[in-house]
Amino acid sequence: MFFASDNAGPVHPSVMDALARGNTGYAVSYGADTVIDDVRTRLRDVFEAPDAAVYLVPTGTAANSLALATLAEPWQTVFCSSVAHIHEDECNAPEFYMGGAKLTLVGQSDKMSANELRAAVATEETRGVHGPQRGPVSITQVTERGTLYSLDEIRALCDVAKDYALPVHLDGARFANALVALGCTPAEMTWKAGVDAVSFGGTKNGLMGVEAVIFFDPAKAWEFELRRKRGAHLFSKHRYLSLQMQAYLTDDLWLTSARQTNENAAYLVAGLRDIDGVTFVHEPQANMVFCAFSRAAHQRLHDAGAAYYVWSGSLEGEDPDEALEARLVCDWALERSQIDAFLDILRTC
Repeated sequence: MFFASDNAGPVHPSVMDALARGNTGYAVSYGADTVIDDVRTRLRDVFEAPDAAVYLVPTGTAANSLALATLAEPWQTVFCSSVAHIHEDECNAPEFYMGGAKLTLVGQSDKMSANELRAAVATEETRGVHGPQRGPVSITQVTERGTLYSLDEIRALCDVAKDYALPVHLDGARFANALVALGCTPAEMTWKAGVDAVSFGGTKNGLMGVEAVIFFDPAKAWEFELRRKRGAHLFSKHRYLSLQMQAYLTDDLWLTSARQTNENAAYLVAGLRDIDGVTFVHEPQANMVFCAFSRAAHQRLHDAGAAYYVWSGSLEGEDPDEALEARLVCDWALERSQIDAFLDILRTC
C-alpha cells in the first residue's frame, strides 16, 4: 500500500532492458552520443517543433533551475504560484542557479489566475533601479495539489506574460499525466499556448532518473549548454540518460505509463467516494489525491503498513475523529490489490 510518491516506484522493465542493451562497448561522452540525436528527433516530433533545442539532465530540480536561469537575469523575479515546487521543494536552487533572481508568489493556491498574475506583474518595476525587474512566469502542470490548468487557462497566463514580453516556463514533472487527462497534444499544452520552455518529466513516470529541457526558441541553446556544464549537470556517461529517454518515447511508453497511473488514481478515487467520512480537499484530476479522514483511520492505516503523507495535522492527538489531510500518489506500477487493501481498511474505520 505505497502511496507516498511516484518517485519511489520501480523503473519500467522496458527502460531497464534498454539500459542493458546499451551497456556494451564505448560511446562518445558528454552528450555527443548517437542516441541523443534520436531522442532530439523524437521529442521534436512529439512537440511538433522541428527547431526546438532539446537537452537532458538527471533531476527535475536541475531541469527547472537551469531552464529558469537561462530565461531570467539575476536582477529579475520569477512569477509562480505560492506552492510551486520551485518555491517549496528545491532548496532555493532556482535562485542559486539564477545568480540571485528571486521568486514572486502569485495567489494563494496551486493555480494562478490570469488576473492574479497580471496584478503581480504590474506591481513590479515600480521602483526603478531599486526593485526587482519583471522576469519569467513559471507554471506547474500537474500542479502540486493534483489539479490541472486547462488549455484556456494556460493561454490566458501566457497572454499576460506576452503583454509584458516575459518568457513562460512550464514545470512538467508530471507532464504526461496532465496530457492524457486533458486529451490534448504536447504542442497544444505548450508552445501553441505561448509556453517558451518545458521541463519534460520522466523520473516520476517510470524512468530511473532523467528529465528533458526543451526550448522552443533555439536561440537559448548555447547558453543552456554552458549553464548545464557550469552547474555540474552535464553527465559524462550521457548515453545512459539518452537510453532512458529513448525507451520512454519508444512505442509511446510515456503515454502508456501515464494512462495506467491516472487509471490507478481514478480507481482509488472511485473507492474513496463511496466511503463515509472521506472528503476531498482538492478535486482529483490526475494521479495525486488530497483527501481528509479521521485520525483513527490514519492510525489504523499506518499500523497496517500503508505509506503516504499526512499532509496536515498529526497522527498524535487526543481526538480520534479529527479529520487529517492525506496526500495519496499513484504510479504506473501500483497494483490494484494494494488499492483494494487500502480501501478495505478505510471502510472498517
